[in-house]
Amino acid sequence: MRLFVNVRKSVWVPVNDFNRFGRTYKVMLQAQPEFRADADATRFFYVRNSAGDMVPLNTLVKPVLISGQTLIKRFNGYPAMQINANTAQGYSSGQAMQALEEVASQALPNTFTYEWADLSREEKLSSGQRPIIFGFALLFVFLCLAALYESWNIPFAVLLSVPTGVLGSVLFQYARGFENSVYMQIGLVMLIGLSAKNAILIVEWAKVRREKGMDPVAAAIEAAKLRLRPILMTSLAFILGCIPLALSTGAGAAARTALGTTVVGGMLMATSLSIFLVPVLFVVIEYGSAKLKAFKTGRSK
Repeated sequence: MRLFVNVRKSVWVPVNDFNRFGRTYKVMLQAQPEFRADADATRFFYVRNSAGDMVPLNTLVKPVLISGQTLIKRFNGYPAMQINANTAQGYSSGQAMQALEEVASQALPNTFTYEWADLSREEKLSSGQRPIIFGFALLFVFLCLAALYESWNIPFAVLLSVPTGVLGSVLFQYARGFENSVYMQIGLVMLIGLSAKNAILIVEWAKVRREKGMDPVAAAIEAAKLRLRPILMTSLAFILGCIPLALSTGAGAAARTALGTTVVGGMLMATSLSIFLVPVLFVVIEYGSAKLKAFKTGRSK
């Protein structure tokens, strides 16, 4: 993380702004170097007193010589101090950034401010977009399933199985001591499609049997039996392929292990529970849809 603490007061005096090349530049008023290098030169600077008269600056202030930095960093036109920080074990970058902001708001005087830079700034700007991303992912999956099944009810049997994958990924992440990082969130977006894939295999076959007049319970049980083998084959192949990713070491291993642990844990939990949960959801939604349809028909009559 990179944080710049800016000093708002400066020996430069801003007098104007101008726009060029798509950016805003500050016009700063500054004395010549020979007058800034000598502390006694303050007698040449005049300021207006309460009576409106111009008086030398050395009559109001007493210059004191002190040692300073050999290099002064600037950020957005102001003198700044750069702070680089790393997160402690078990804490995410978002928690560290929040802690720094709390300390800065309490400790910094009114003449100081702070700004995030580089990747920290990008993370801060995109921190509120996670609910939007997950919402759009679920929405697109729902619309695709609604077009596939030509129904607004059956897709819920698929989407309601997604939380099992999320639960597994969270449990595996915290079991290994990982934080809620951006790589975990990418894995969660992947799990929405991967978890839905297993449920689609069961729901699609159950819907075909249901359209042929089979009872919802019998159709769901038959679909779970027939689709058990392809679900286990595809899920285990994916999980075994991601285990090296979850156990990787070396440079960049933090990103790979976070992503691999998320998808491996989520798919293990989703595969173990979806075989039993999806048929139940299909039956509940089928009976609920039938009762709702009968209720609407009775009211129309």
